[in-house]
Amino acid sequence: MSSHHIIRDKQEPALIIANGEACSMDILDQLLEWSPTVIVLDGALERVISLGIKVDVWLGDFDHSNNVDLSNYPLKKVHTPDQNLTDLEKAFEYLMEEGYPAVNVIWASGKRMDHTLNNFHSLVRYGRKLKIVFFDDYSTSFLLPPTFEKWYPAKTPISLMPYGEAFDVKSSGLTYDLNHPVLKLGTQTSSSNEVREDGIVKISYERGALILMECHD
Repeated sequence: MSSHHIIRDKQEPALIIANGEACSMDILDQLLEWSPTVIVLDGALERVISLGIKVDVWLGDFDHSNNVDLSNYPLKKVHTPDQNLTDLEKAFEYLMEEGYPAVNVIWASGKRMDHTLNNFHSLVRYGRKLKIVFFDDYSTSFLLPPTFEKWYPAKTPISLMPYGEAFDVKSSGLTYDLNHPVLKLGTQTSSSNEVREDGIVKISYERGALILMECHD
């Protein structure tokens, strides 16, 4: 049975459990360990409760059937009927209103491809307002700030994917360092790159949107 521990309310990232492909329990348990608030999106509640996870907030438009008896379950139910936003975007809005600066998201990929692509659209749309990291069994993904530095071990697989376009992209520390006027989805990306040697990787770009994916097959 899994549970989460309250660490520092609104200082540690919240956790959103979406309704895509489930990740490994190892990843789930690690994230739960550091999440003061667990939000489950409409449609995933039954799967999450069956894993013994303590849920704080159940959020969505509630257009999915739910067979879980919640009469004695202490969670907050947040009805968000606005059809102009996805349930994931509604969860981001809720966290910003509650004063959270960061959130980790699992079960946001896999299953329906349209949902996966829409979730990455939401990552870019909200990634300047809220620090958002997507986790699954194969990658960790986040929107890069204009300048980024992080220590990585040698041979770490890294992909840089423009969402639309990213301009004046530069890097140091990668096997195939970048110095491109523009990366454009559908024309040129930097997929399946890797860290050259143990040390700091630096990436910068002037404008647009650039997603970094730390990959692990």
